[in-house]
Amino acid sequence: MIPIPIPEFKVMNSKKLLKQDKLASVANLLDGKLVKSSDIVAVLEKVIRPNETVAIEGDNQKQAVDLAKALVQVDPAKVNGLRMVMSCVQMPEHLDIFEKGIAKELNCCYIGGQSARLPQMIDAGTVKLGAIHTYLEMFSRMFTDLIPNVCLCVAEAADRNGNLYTGPNTEETPTIIEATACKDGIVIVQVNEIMDELPRIDIQGEWVDIVMKSDEPCYIDPLMTRDPAKITNLHILQAMMIIKGVYARHHIDRMNHGIGYVSAALELLLPTYGEELGLKGKICKNWVANPIPAMIPAIECGWAESCVAFGSEVGMQEYVKARSDIFFTGVDGLLRSNRCYAQMAGLYGCDMFTGSTLQMDYYGNSSTVTKSRITGYGGAPNMGSNPNGRRHTSEAWCSMVTDHTDVMAHGRKLVTQIVRTQTLNKKTGEMRDCIVPQLDAVETAKKAGLPEPLVMIHGDDVTHLVTEVGLAYLYMANNKEERKELIAAVAGNSALGQTMSDKRRAELRNEGKIMFPEDLGIDPATATRDRLSAQTLEDIVEWSHGLYTIPDKFLEK
Repeated sequence: MIPIPIPEFKVMNSKKLLKQDKLASVANLLDGKLVKSSDIVAVLEKVIRPNETVAIEGDNQKQAVDLAKALVQVDPAKVNGLRMVMSCVQMPEHLDIFEKGIAKELNCCYIGGQSARLPQMIDAGTVKLGAIHTYLEMFSRMFTDLIPNVCLCVAEAADRNGNLYTGPNTEETPTIIEATACKDGIVIVQVNEIMDELPRIDIQGEWVDIVMKSDEPCYIDPLMTRDPAKITNLHILQAMMIIKGVYARHHIDRMNHGIGYVSAALELLLPTYGEELGLKGKICKNWVANPIPAMIPAIECGWAESCVAFGSEVGMQEYVKARSDIFFTGVDGLLRSNRCYAQMAGLYGCDMFTGSTLQMDYYGNSSTVTKSRITGYGGAPNMGSNPNGRRHTSEAWCSMVTDHTDVMAHGRKLVTQIVRTQTLNKKTGEMRDCIVPQLDAVETAKKAGLPEPLVMIHGDDVTHLVTEVGLAYLYMANNKEERKELIAAVAGNSALGQTMSDKRRAELRNEGKIMFPEDLGIDPATATRDRLSAQTLEDIVEWSHGLYTIPDKFLEK
């Protein structure tokens, strides 16, 4: 054996020593772990060093608003070149830090209110885009190569020891804090209230270094709520096709629904149309979803058995507390949400993802990105992809096997995409195709300098397509070109739809690879709003026995 000299002893706790130095430098500004909001900018200037990785909590619902505003105010001569990690780019301040030179690189999942501004800043070279991730991707990288040196998080309350109570909106707070704290980073948390005794302890104080009481409570957006009054007959028709042609056919009992009016219609149809079909107890039993008001009638009628949530929803707190048989709750009775766990449940624990998209290409690839906006992904690619690492089976999973002579054939997750074939261009007054030869995401990615198109769900993961015309069973396609044919068969008056001959459409229909409403026994004339179990948010309040509270956002006239 060739002798290898043992290296001289090296100090390998430099991060721990650096953390001690940082905290010592702000000791005069702290009262134990508490800092005044008036001193937070000075604290940030001392604990954040140039070129460090900083995570700001800001998902698509709750935001660390005051800490984000404070970061913008630091001196760029002291704090600069930061690599930012954040789930959602929602606030103007999230991009202001790049214009001021405080930050350089952005890693995110979803771009909300800044979706039009971001591509302009990328073009100008103001923002270097590291990557746009799914939630699970970014959380995973926070434990590998995007480990935060400092994180800026938000919780409902804290005590003087730094123990945190996150309330119903736990979401991603534990994930960010653990990734930071356990690699000797600095954890700073804004809270709505300092309490002597917390209702429950969600994150231990040993992981929290600095706590700031916010001047105002952080805003929570009722993002998932859809007003049933805005559900149209078309939404109802598409939802009926999904219930009859997908859920009933494949016996879907574990699923996630994306945001949208078709999803809301689907949920509100379960106590009516679902009951007509005799499906209660056979489908839609285990949910991965935020506690959505549209679910209430189905829950009250005994459809749901469980629901694990990414986050909470404004107005649902008391309802969830009274329905702990369905929801995961803490010792205080309030929802215990967790974005990371729910994303894992959506990836591996579900048999079906159903969601809408803005644009789809001829082979089924879909995206919500347009030529002028970068919106990102959020969690849709996790829910809407086939997990090749899955090993447990289910009736729905096995129903995807098409070649029963292959002893190695295996099932897959069902992914249903909902898309309109055309929408009205409000500027020109003309109809615009939503099923297109090439996604806008392709050119947008090139302009942003990204090596791959910004595809939300890849076409080979999509098993079912629902348009206003009909339902295509894409998993039955024998090859890529037949998948294109199946899409064309339900593409209506779009350019792709017009390439489909009546003869070929009839052949695909006879083979059972596409179905129109009448093939499913659905008369479109009966797809009307009176089928909905609740037609207004006020109806949902009544269904909830007064436990649901309509958010102020929906009461404003």
